[in-house]
Amino acid sequence: MKKKEDLPSKKQGKPRVHKDLDGFELAIDQFGELKSNTKIEKLIEFLDKNVDDKKLAEREDYEDLKKGKKKKKK
Repeated sequence: MKKKEDLPSKKQGKPRVHKDLDGFELAIDQFGELKSNTKIEKLIEFLDKNVDDKKLAEREDYEDLKKGKKKKKK
C-alpha cells in the first residue's frame, strides 16, 4: 500500500510564475515535443535578463556582457 505522501495531489492548480511570464504554459506531447503558448524568443529574453550564466561568470568581461556592451577587438 502506498503512503499518503506518495499519492498524487488532488489540488493541482496552475503554478505561480514571474509577473513577466504571466500566462506562460508549457506542455509535453505524446512524442516528447515541448508545446508552449509563448514564443521561445520571449522566453530566452526573459532568461537572459533574470538568470546568471554560470559558465560565463568566470570571464573578466562578464559584467559588460550582462549590460549588453561588446568588447572591442584589437
